Amino acid sequence: MTRCLVTDRRRLCPDAGSFAAAHACLVEQARRAAAAGVDLIQIRERDLESAALAAVVADVVAVTRGSPTRVVVNDRIDVALAAGAAGVHLRGDSVPVDVARRLLPPPWLVGKSVHRAAEVRAASGADYMIAGTVFSSPSKPGAVELIGIDGLRAIVGSTTVPVLAIGGITPDRIAAVLDAGAAGIAAIGLFIDSLKTAS
Repeated sequence: MTRCLVTDRRRLCPDAGSFAAAHACLVEQARRAAAAGVDLIQIRERDLESAALAAVVADVVAVTRGSPTRVVVNDRIDVALAAGAAGVHLRGDSVPVDVARRLLPPPWLVGKSVHRAAEVRAASGADYMIAGTVFSSPSKPGAVELIGIDGLRAIVGSTTVPVLAIGGITPDRIAAVLDAGAAGIAAIGLFIDSLKTAS
């Protein structure tokens, strides 16, 4: 099973009094995730300016170096290139996968978010897809339409590319998403909780 940690410094470090403290908190989370064998870390700090985001990505890349964990940047191809990440994860409304491929040297990873089976064709050429929101999630409470297990199964059945389920993923729901054909999971809160428990 592929495991993808999606970062959210505000949820991870709610008491951080400065960006420097939140930055350090994110880097420590990445270090623990790599030590725990997490496959992929998606840096999804969408409100950060380019320089701050690049600094976070570069430090996360540094603490995961030498491990199998790969780091991708949410939507920012420029930052991914500048900071030495392994690739980019494209939002559903981002540039097409083939455009990203032309900008990134192989063997860079390109992932894509999808929300329904009809979007799978537009994600053609991605190395993996993240499908959601499967279950209600604290990250997007009531803000999005849930695809549920049936929607996840439809997306998985529309592609041969590995699909990771996201949204409300808890330990007791992992079996259900794997039974629906998902290759793994992507999550924010699940990893915050599990990595705190492991500390």
